[in-house]
Amino acid sequence: MPRTTAKATITDVAKHAGVSLSTVSRVMNGNPTVDPALAERVRGVAAELGYTASPLARSLVLGRTQTVAVVVPDLGNPTFQAVLRGLSRAAATDGYHVLIADSAEQVAEERILAVETRRRTDGLILCAPRMADAELDALLPDVGPVVLVNRGMDAAVPAVAADYGTAVRGLAEHLYDLGHRRIAYLAGLARSASNAARLAALADFRDTRGDVELIELTSGVDFDSGAATADAVIASGATAVLAYNDLVAMGLLSAVAERGIRVPDDLSVTGFDDIPFARYTNPPLTTAAVPAEELGALAWRALQASLAGGDAPASVLLEPRVVVRGSTGPAAR
Repeated sequence: MPRTTAKATITDVAKHAGVSLSTVSRVMNGNPTVDPALAERVRGVAAELGYTASPLARSLVLGRTQTVAVVVPDLGNPTFQAVLRGLSRAAATDGYHVLIADSAEQVAEERILAVETRRRTDGLILCAPRMADAELDALLPDVGPVVLVNRGMDAAVPAVAADYGTAVRGLAEHLYDLGHRRIAYLAGLARSASNAARLAALADFRDTRGDVELIELTSGVDFDSGAATADAVIASGATAVLAYNDLVAMGLLSAVAERGIRVPDDLSVTGFDDIPFARYTNPPLTTAAVPAEELGALAWRALQASLAGGDAPASVLLEPRVVVRGSTGPAAR
């Protein structure tokens, strides 16, 4: 084949290889779904012509940016970092990049970021735990294709989520089996969908365990908010605490230790998420392990199916696993 002196284009490669433009794009982008023999032929033609893929040219030819957006409420939270890790790695295997936007726990920013990032990308993965249901329902038609994370299992779009209710019920049952009957719950943000799921599960737990007293204390989602509840926890007389997440539990562990409270001898504490630091607290934290990386990977697969024009995949609900460590023990007698 004669070597060209002009700059080769994707069209030249497709013509000489006898394939479509999209096939050349997938091959040059390292997409593993292309037949290996066909991919080798395309790469050989590209090398012969001196063609190198241009991301901008590819976007213009295919009408795609090869980029998807993901909106999260807090990049500082290790759980969302794990979701992003699973998502980014899965998307990269299909030749896609991920544009990340952080709403910094500002509900008003969630909708703005969702709309703006979707305009610049091919699809959206939305982690919007604080947005009201009505506002979320109104937003979805404007940002498709879209996949929800930890929201909207009954929505008209694909969703992947952790079963927060079942997991927090498992933690409560663990404390009950240890003899705890006065249990405090350090609540997350009031507008949080996952906090609502936890509260519903705990209400059911209380109704089926008539000898249990559940005390809801206002908290938050980070280390400082957990530490700030220490005095209220002590004043409540609770022998065990269910914290909204691991960060809140860690803050509480630190603050009660400063006050001479021994965990778990005087007070049992559970977290939620099983972030990487949970096993290294003093004592190691009992928690519920959320498969966050798997959630991210599943979110990508659902979005990729939509981008490919296939049927919308069924929503997926994953059940976190209760992990018992040293921060919980028998109730003091």
